Amino acid sequence: MRLTSRKSDRVEPEVEEACGVRELAIIEAPSVLGLRPTGVEELPRALLGAGLVEGLGAVRGGRVEAPAYEAGRDPESGVLNPGGIARYSSALADTVGCALDRGLFPVVLGGDCSILLGNLLALRRRGRYGLLFLDGHSDFYQPSAEPAGEVASMELALATGRGPRVLADLEGLGPLVRDEDVVALGFRDAGESEEAGMQALPPQLGAVDLDGVRALGAAAAARGAVGRLGEYWVHLDVDVLDDAVMPAVDYRLPGGLSWAELESVLRTALGDERAVGFDVTIFNPRLDPDGSIAARLVDCLRRGLSARTGRG
Repeated sequence: MRLTSRKSDRVEPEVEEACGVRELAIIEAPSVLGLRPTGVEELPRALLGAGLVEGLGAVRGGRVEAPAYEAGRDPESGVLNPGGIARYSSALADTVGCALDRGLFPVVLGGDCSILLGNLLALRRRGRYGLLFLDGHSDFYQPSAEPAGEVASMELALATGRGPRVLADLEGLGPLVRDEDVVALGFRDAGESEEAGMQALPPQLGAVDLDGVRALGAAAAARGAVGRLGEYWVHLDVDVLDDAVMPAVDYRLPGGLSWAELESVLRTALGDERAVGFDVTIFNPRLDPDGSIAARLVDCLRRGLSARTGRG
């Protein structure tokens, strides 16, 4: 089983340094170890091909290839690919950490949501950081309640130190993030997760569901969320978007944020100087045969990232 990371190379030949602005480092993390190889692994190619980094000022931060997918559920941990995810998380953390060491702002293109563990591990090696968690699902399942043992449904629980030790205590540094340093924003799966028997979100963890975002307004909800945090990572599962505009995901759920609402949240969160990195997960290009959804997603992401770079 081999993990590889390609060396950095520049996307644009000239990048200007600006006070308080960090150059973007694009890192490809096409792992589906926490889900299934259904097409999510093609996310980096699709978004880069649709022009994600054009004009933003960016360097290539590398690509981390995942080990072979094993479909059998591990009897000890109760999840799929626990060893592979643990090793992949360490390799991804090395690559993200390299970008951070160079003073860059990592933009990690998944893959499924299990890549969050590697991103947070890179930060945990450095100290205490927060997490803004943008997802249509709260992803706080324990293995006994997750029907297929998919880590992409439990990464927030694992990141906060709950679950099998092989993933909840990566490198002996778990939890990767403290409950009080997390805000989950925009989820809408309360009924579904309760029916499945998912463990409850802890009271110390900030939680603003879709109705809460709508009550406050997207920008105000995002300002309130990041106001709770110190330096923080931003995680985006694109199924936080309304299913009517983002059907190219494997687990669909009615409702969700509009494009304008997500852009507002991203501009607020990524434009704050305390943001240290960003990942995008779960978009499945095979469910977008004409590329129109990828193009619209790239437009939204570019607008959000432009608040960080002052470009685009």
